[in-house]
Amino acid sequence: MAMVRALVNERSVVIFSKNSCCMCYTIKTLIRSFGANPTVYELDEHPKGQQIEMELKGLGCKPSVPVVFIGQELIGGANEIMTLHMKGQLVPLLLRANAIWV
Repeated sequence: MAMVRALVNERSVVIFSKNSCCMCYTIKTLIRSFGANPTVYELDEHPKGQQIEMELKGLGCKPSVPVVFIGQELIGGANEIMTLHMKGQLVPLLLRANAIWV
């Protein structure tokens, strides 16, 4: 878990993704639509992508992508992000993490 924690440390929004994943694209687009500039790690391009993916699975992320951290906190995958969005809780979460400003 040390590698994932190091990649997430001190960043307001981090998304672990794969270029071939359509849900990853959707989540990145949604978060960017609010003005956030997430740090994105494409696991299919990252030299340690397989190791990172194993760590994400160890954190309980299934499927392993997309995985979103906001304010260094594991939020979850596409289902969790879409649920927060539909409940009107995603933008306040991004605001608290200083990922966006109003």
